[in-house]
Amino acid sequence: MPQSATPAAEIARLRAEINTLLKAAAAVGLSGTGLRRLNEEIRASIAELDEFLRDLDPIRQPSSVFDPSNPKIVGRFVALALVAQPKCPLADIPKVYGSGVYAIYYKGSFDLYQTWSATETPLYVGQAAPADRNARSATEQGPRLTARLNEHRKNIIKADSTLDIGDFEYRSLVVQSGWETAAEDYLIHLFRPLWNNETSIVYGLGKHGDAATTRANKRSPWDTVHPGRGWAADTTEDAKSVDRIFEEVASHAKSHPVYTDLEAVLGSFLRELRQ
Repeated sequence: MPQSATPAAEIARLRAEINTLLKAAAAVGLSGTGLRRLNEEIRASIAELDEFLRDLDPIRQPSSVFDPSNPKIVGRFVALALVAQPKCPLADIPKVYGSGVYAIYYKGSFDLYQTWSATETPLYVGQAAPADRNARSATEQGPRLTARLNEHRKNIIKADSTLDIGDFEYRSLVVQSGWETAAEDYLIHLFRPLWNNETSIVYGLGKHGDAATTRANKRSPWDTVHPGRGWAADTTEDAKSVDRIFEEVASHAKSHPVYTDLEAVLGSFLRELRQ
């Protein structure tokens, strides 16, 4: 700003230039691309002015504002509530009303999962949506959680050449209808479970049998490592080789450290809440 200019004069000049810009844009008749570029430039200028205003304010702005109504925040706390539940044997799942979220843990000796065995990092997390999206009680939700866990139990039992159902445990949490997706999203973000599709490594546990007309689909990595499901055996090609799966699992272990105890899980949770 020139020494002779006052802040009020500079603001008046800025407003005049904005008016000139608006008139010029209207006269030229900008195309869609031109309008988008102008929009981007104006927004960038607004961001710079906003930063300038923050610098002028003697009172600092907070780095963030905690919003308890944000679905992501709710998802975090639901996920934490799940981790607080006791582990139960996957081999024996009582039938209980309710939908919500769950996590499946491994404590066996299969080579591929030794890094995760007997830790607080699950191999798989998931959700079971209510039978009625508007359900207000566990009874109205239906026994969805236990039904979903039983599906996984049956699939693991079929892979008995590599897996023992006695080596698996689970946690589950009945959740008010509508919040299960946010909780599942955070659990996947926190743990990066090997068996979840989103992690793209040993995915396929939740896959259902292909129809005879679609048997040309490639075999999932889960079925490649853990053969036993009949419909998967009819598939002619693996999506990944066993060697590639082992390499990806080893790389994943290095880039996403395992939570060995609940204190480590809580510490990660608290770090993400710091403002």
